[in-house]
Amino acid sequence: MKTPTSRIDKLLANLGYASRREIQILCKNEHILLDGAPIPRADMRVPLTPDLEFRLVVDGEALDPLPGLALMVNKPLGVTCSHKEAGPLVYDLLPTRWRRRDPAISTVGRLDKDTSGLLLMTDDGALLHRIISPKRHVAKRYRAGLARPLTGGEAELFASGTLMLEGEDKPLAPAKLEILGPQEAILQVHEGRYHQVRRMFAAAGNHVETLHREAVGGLTLPNDLEPGAIRRLTDADVATIFADTVASAG
Repeated sequence: MKTPTSRIDKLLANLGYASRREIQILCKNEHILLDGAPIPRADMRVPLTPDLEFRLVVDGEALDPLPGLALMVNKPLGVTCSHKEAGPLVYDLLPTRWRRRDPAISTVGRLDKDTSGLLLMTDDGALLHRIISPKRHVAKRYRAGLARPLTGGEAELFASGTLMLEGEDKPLAPAKLEILGPQEAILQVHEGRYHQVRRMFAAAGNHVETLHREAVGGLTLPNDLEPGAIRRLTDADVATIFADTVASAG
């Protein structure tokens, strides 16, 4: 397969560094180096190989990750997965320059304002759609703290494949419930309906007080990733997301 190339000015502008005109000035002032040597012209083309991040230096700093970026975020409570709503946004957690990237970094699905935990973000549209596609059956695992004690019939109800959410005409796919205590449980679902976990417990006569997403597919939120912190995913991490979906993907 032929390696794609890009003009330096287009590449850096799309990564959010500056306008193409400003990139030309950086080149003229020898602020952009490739393998230690100044790049003579902003229209020079370079191969977009993975090692370019280590070979290209802009204003004394290594190049930002190339397009195809995948991230995990430990989303804190009170942060919204939106560009439009008031208050703290998950995009505010990104480095300033990353917010100007084209293609843009987007959330893979959403966690509501009152839900914390593992959130994936990417600028790779194909990857985003693979993860959220119903055909992939990528599981999401949540830890829920409940307002009232569990009755003991919830696991069977959620696994039945017959549970209907209020206002919908299609039953939910079977979901797995693990009871941890009288008012705490882990729920694994394979769909992404609006406020699904909260509405499932509401249908069972309970109310979710705290909700934390622990895993997406086979990828688990690491204990050492603090709330608000971001970690870049490796190819192996991304493969882990789909590790348990091969048989069901069809």
